[in-house]
Amino acid sequence: MVKITVDGREIEVANDTMLLPALIEAGIHVPHYCWHPKLSIDGSCRMCQVEVEGSPKLVIACNTPVREGMVVRTDSPRVINARRGVMELLLVNHPIDCPICDKAGECLLQDYSYNFGTRKSRTDEPRRKLEKRKDIGPRMILDQERCILCRRCVRFCREITKTNELAVFNMGDRSVLDVLPDAPLANDYSMNTADICPVGALETKDFHHKLRVWFLKKTPSVCPSCSNGCNITIQHYRNQIWRLMPRRNDAVNDTWMCDQGRLQYAFAHDANRLRLPMVRRGNTLEPCGWDAAVKHVSDALRATAKKGGAERIALLASAHFTNEELYLLTQLVKVLGLRHVAVPLVTGSGDAFLIQPEKAANFTGARELGLVAHDGGRDFTAILELARSGQLDALYVCGSDMTKLVEPTLWQAALRAVPTVIVQDLFAEPLGQFAHVLLPSLSWAEKSGTFTNRKRRVQQIQRALEPPQGQPSDGEIFAEILGQLAEGHWTFHPAEIFEQIGKEFPAFAGLSLASLGLLGAELAP
Repeated sequence: MVKITVDGREIEVANDTMLLPALIEAGIHVPHYCWHPKLSIDGSCRMCQVEVEGSPKLVIACNTPVREGMVVRTDSPRVINARRGVMELLLVNHPIDCPICDKAGECLLQDYSYNFGTRKSRTDEPRRKLEKRKDIGPRMILDQERCILCRRCVRFCREITKTNELAVFNMGDRSVLDVLPDAPLANDYSMNTADICPVGALETKDFHHKLRVWFLKKTPSVCPSCSNGCNITIQHYRNQIWRLMPRRNDAVNDTWMCDQGRLQYAFAHDANRLRLPMVRRGNTLEPCGWDAAVKHVSDALRATAKKGGAERIALLASAHFTNEELYLLTQLVKVLGLRHVAVPLVTGSGDAFLIQPEKAANFTGARELGLVAHDGGRDFTAILELARSGQLDALYVCGSDMTKLVEPTLWQAALRAVPTVIVQDLFAEPLGQFAHVLLPSLSWAEKSGTFTNRKRRVQQIQRALEPPQGQPSDGEIFAEILGQLAEGHWTFHPAEIFEQIGKEFPAFAGLSLASLGLLGAELAP
């Protein structure tokens, strides 16, 4: 650590850093465009100029190393005048189209123009005309007139994805950001370029002209699409998700997320969601009250366990449930004495960066909590065979991942052969036609709790959307079932259950929701 003086205030900063990140870390804001904490230094925008004692001219803070005893001014007349000059040059050709720009409300050019710019333009020449709303990839559009050539996006494609789709072409005042005709911006992380663009030049097709950003509420959460557990912010308005944005966590995803994960949110507020429990009467599933549905499930499990024993019941849990919900499922396993327990896991493609093959957020959590076959119990494939051969009287299925793992004829034959099939899922199809009891589930955006990612890091999710009035969470459903099958008072409070998990499972010992914070913590070895 070294001590430097900034605007008359002495601060201590890391010795091996550049001045700009050191100032930001100390809570001193210096305006900047081209610098980004996860990209190489470019030094092209000149907005971060500061005055350093002993230097004959202003220096750019992003590319100036700190040193012991350095004296810095960030608000001197020279600095203020330089910033004003930079802003004037950047706005010479920039279209003043804030009212129709999606970036309005979170645009650095807009903010800095107000804080550091001049009140009127000194130019009479018309602004240059370039391409507007140019389609540059399957998920991205480009407005060349708004680009200030900070080259953040160029460095992202060169250094992070290593795909090199974006580049600055031509020289001088003819310079323009673009893609080659045969190389669209189509990498798996292309939408991150819109996040890091400080202006409205790069925009995602998914959010283009949909909603003003100042209406959005922001809830920290974790991406549910794979086992990496990328930290995100759910941005929602009027109980609908409008976009998912990456949230910085250096231990998990830096500041990035994949396009696939970013676009997997519409199911949370799909109008076709199952919202009422249903019980089969004859050949028809009919809506019923929650109390009646839970009683039907409890009675069926109790009767089956009493008549045929626990070996006649199987549970297929979901890797999309939170740790707290899975914990209550472990208690249900104990109460019924179940041996046939499995967590179907859908797998797919992955890469060496963030995308993981396991397409569920909490498979590691399910494994850590012991939701696996034991005492001679069967795994997923064997459970389906038990069902198909008539050796199961009750099957509790949570989620529809099983339908993506085997041929439809196999899982359909298995469910058709079981006298009592209990399904708990977001949608009535594809499993509803085989269910005797159908219980609505909640999405990750409608609940609070924790996930455990592939590196055994426990992270919090927080409720962003409100479910319909009266619809319980999955954990509350399990608590109600347990309350009817076992002695004692069962409730579902995530913080209390997480504390109980820490008492029963050594890997979770010492953790609390407060200690996890927004960045999470790793389990004990």
